[in-house]
Amino acid sequence: MSSIEITSVRRLRRLRRSGALLMSVRLFAGRVQRGRVDAAASSPDDGRRAGRRPEMTDVLTRPAGRTEFELGKNRKENHPWEIRVVKHPDRSESAHFRAAKKTAKKILAELAAEDADLPYGPGPWEMHHGGSLWVKAEEGGGGWRMYRARVGIEWSAQFCADPVKVDRLRREAGRLIEAFPLTLPALDGLGYKRARDLLDTPITDADGVEAWTDSLFNSCVPLSSPDHSGVLPKAAGEHHYPWPIKAADYFRYDDFELWVTLPDGTNAGVTPVNRRGSGNGELRIVHARHGTPAGEAVAEAQRRHMMAVVPPDSPIALAAFEQQIPRGATTASVPLRTRRRTPS
Repeated sequence: MSSIEITSVRRLRRLRRSGALLMSVRLFAGRVQRGRVDAAASSPDDGRRAGRRPEMTDVLTRPAGRTEFELGKNRKENHPWEIRVVKHPDRSESAHFRAAKKTAKKILAELAAEDADLPYGPGPWEMHHGGSLWVKAEEGGGGWRMYRARVGIEWSAQFCADPVKVDRLRREAGRLIEAFPLTLPALDGLGYKRARDLLDTPITDADGVEAWTDSLFNSCVPLSSPDHSGVLPKAAGEHHYPWPIKAADYFRYDDFELWVTLPDGTNAGVTPVNRRGSGNGELRIVHARHGTPAGEAVAEAQRRHMMAVVPPDSPIALAAFEQQIPRGATTASVPLRTRRRTPS
């Protein structure tokens, strides 16, 4: 059985600076009901006065309610929502997208040929409409770089896009590309001659929004299928999970599990509460599905300017730190396991 405790961010920072292990402010003798935490006390001092250690609020024991969908049927729950599951309409690639994708593949081939860094690792790739700003920073095939726009326009979001706001993205892209004067000549050489028109033409209507949405400057973030549209527990794709959490997949240590399965069968994004090697195996839940016990705990912690933390002996912490702790360990608060390196 796992627990979540609500911890003061200010207190965590103070203890981290002092080098002490985290002593959490716990909501104890409480339970999650109707989206809130009911607690008998909100301070660990109350528990100490009573001569006992406060118990952490157990919020992960309520069974998860599941709703099965049938094509075309409407379903509801007490917290009102209604959705109709229908067949996805056929989607054809625009000429803009075909040209952009063809060019992006040429750029990626040049990078691979030079053994240069690829934005999100090796292929095969799917092209994600995520604000891809490709620039030529240096001569040679390895000189390409991809930056991300302030926001990317997902393909379906173009139908609610205000041309005035999309035009701001065009102008911002133009200012970036001006700083890399090799870019437009290089794109001409790859056959993407429409780049200049895209950057120079104000966006005033739906046609302009469509052209920009499917252009090289928006539609060609090269992601693997799992990173693009994966669904947990298999993978967390950018289409389905918050970017501030998903982004950590691209820079986390390989032996830390960012995404874990909770006791109720749902999934959560988690982060350590202290530096690698600190010996602190407590874990912060930073994302959980709305309406689940963990989601309610995270929301309650946010309202109180605190954080939802699981103890180091919980199955959640053991799973997240599994590759960093000794096999069979019963707590994640142990020295970092060292790995033998294979001689090169």
